Amino acid sequence: MSLIVDTFGRTVEYLRLSVTDRCDFRCVYCMTEDPCFLGKDHVLSLEELAWVAQAFTELGVKKIRLTGGEPLVRTDCDQLVKLLGKLPGLEELSMTTNGSRLTRFAAEMHDSGLNRLNISLDTLKPDLFTSLTRNGKVDRVIAGIDAAIAAGFKKIKINAVILRGQNDDEVLDLIEFCRDRDLDIAFIEEMPLGVIDERKRSRHCSSKEIQDIISERYPLTVSDRRTGGPARYFTMPGSDIHVGFISPHSNNFCHECNRVRVTVEGRLLLCLGNENSVDLKAIVREFPGNIEKLKTAILEGIQHKPKEHHFDPNGETQILRFMNATGG
Repeated sequence: MSLIVDTFGRTVEYLRLSVTDRCDFRCVYCMTEDPCFLGKDHVLSLEELAWVAQAFTELGVKKIRLTGGEPLVRTDCDQLVKLLGKLPGLEELSMTTNGSRLTRFAAEMHDSGLNRLNISLDTLKPDLFTSLTRNGKVDRVIAGIDAAIAAGFKKIKINAVILRGQNDDEVLDLIEFCRDRDLDIAFIEEMPLGVIDERKRSRHCSSKEIQDIISERYPLTVSDRRTGGPARYFTMPGSDIHVGFISPHSNNFCHECNRVRVTVEGRLLLCLGNENSVDLKAIVREFPGNIEKLKTAILEGIQHKPKEHHFDPNGETQILRFMNATGG
């Protein structure tokens, strides 16, 4: 049982650990076109990342997801996977990736001990994909997905952010893509993190709208799947895959929140929609090797975890950090 319990009685068993703020894409809902990345001295080293992860697992965290930026642009990511895979008590080690480098690294990550993958794919149209990512190639990502399947990953989920007037006509195409490959899929409402010019246009597409589109072809049945995460899952006739909806705007899920994030610069983020954080990097570097100091800081920090976030798809941006700096 996790020892990390906030003032609202929520138990934290899940850590999202960012390994880099860098990415080979520039997705329009994630960062500006010309981002300013952190210098090497400002980010956690391989050993520091492993140390933070160990502190969390000793406090009862059972699941760690590596995030970014794009985790696979970090050249020592395979070494980190091997280190974390040896942590006692860790039941699941996963990664969120844009898929662009999986043709090269999927087998290596699988063999190093990575359990599952979440892969971002918002559109199947080459031109639109390049526009939304500002430089990506959809064929490369699809090849990466197929490489992950071939490498033996059994738990692969596609993440798709649907934007009105851009890719909302592809909901069923993405469903068919996942049905053909036996992949789960989660549709995510855009989260207003960072000031991005493209977000000034009204483009929010709710989970309910996407559900309605899918239901015209495939009736959706509520699934009994419980992941401890924010997604609500459904099943469809003629397929074993699950369709999830993550709805930070239309269906607040904060009362079930079991997670925290640590950014690559070592800040413990207590809520995706809140600027409150604890500087774990300062503790790691001032007290190297003292894991009890680190654990105490985590336990004290969790007492400031807010009850809920407040995202307004039609209002001003409240969170100034970008998603690549937050950890996806």
